[in-house]
Amino acid sequence: MIGRLRGTLISKQPPSLLIEVGGVGYDVDAPMSTIYDLPATGKEVTLLIHYAVREDGVSLYGFLREPDRAMFRHLLKVSGIGAKIALAVLSGVSTDDLSRLVHAGDVVALTKIPGIGKKTAERMVVELRDRVDAVGVRLPSTVAGDAMPADPVAEATVALQQLGYKPVEASRLVQKVAAEGDTAEAIIRKALRAALGS
Repeated sequence: MIGRLRGTLISKQPPSLLIEVGGVGYDVDAPMSTIYDLPATGKEVTLLIHYAVREDGVSLYGFLREPDRAMFRHLLKVSGIGAKIALAVLSGVSTDDLSRLVHAGDVVALTKIPGIGKKTAERMVVELRDRVDAVGVRLPSTVAGDAMPADPVAEATVALQQLGYKPVEASRLVQKVAAEGDTAEAIIRKALRAALGS
């Protein structure tokens, strides 16, 4: 079982990452809360890994911080939540904010996250309340810099679709928040904040 990877960050195509370790490239999916803090491609990165074995193969999920990985694992234990939705949850809200929403029983706020309906939000409150605490990690105020991609608006739109937004909604959010000079990661962050009304 793989618990940690340390290697060269080859590519970032949210939510997918490619990490080269000893000449082997590992495909790793990560929430935006982790992707925001990654260094530029070509740099070394260390990720904590959740290793998942499924009928159709093995999947790796990467996190920079232990609280994020622990919350991901807690989310997977909630009935009706799989890895894709768990990543969307941690992309839309930080671990500490999610803890507060669960403790407060704020079902309305939880349903603003893609893939989370009222019943799932209610299950999250019931099933997570005893597992999570208010200790988490806030999103940084800056985004780790990369060279500007060819089309950050298109990249951000695709990333939002992969996080569960419908194409029309993803495009609307991106167009609403994108500003000249924004990186794709900056646009994604602003779009997620706008979607959640924060």
